[in-house]
Amino acid sequence: MTYANWVTIAKNEIGVRVFAEGKSNSRITEYHEHTNIAGYDDKAAWCSSFLNWVFFRSGIEGTGSALARSWLEWGEPLSTPKVGCVVILERENPTGWMGHVGLYLTTEGEQIFLLGGNQLGEVREHFYPVSTVLGYRWPNIK
Repeated sequence: MTYANWVTIAKNEIGVRVFAEGKSNSRITEYHEHTNIAGYDDKAAWCSSFLNWVFFRSGIEGTGSALARSWLEWGEPLSTPKVGCVVILERENPTGWMGHVGLYLTTEGEQIFLLGGNQLGEVREHFYPVSTVLGYRWPNIK
């Protein structure tokens, strides 16, 4: 399968994980450098920081925000997902500020599979209920 270059960049980070209390993974701190929480350690939520880093590495401007829901205004909306699109999920409250964000891989039944950062504390593939999807976005690339 051929992926958008940002999916390959993200896949190459699989296994990067949060360190135990008292230590911090400098790679996750590097992800934060592309957001408004530059300088934070790996204990801060980092799913959006990861995507900002991934898109920076692929030459595409991200949101610059550590908030997952900032991606709802980024790029172009998609009515249906395609591999590599950004998927924004609600967390706890559909109208709240919290969320999660990752790259779309596939849908199986009522589960959507994403590649992302801070998924069970690491960069990995993980699944979420389709019912939590707030939107799908594709970068503005010509």
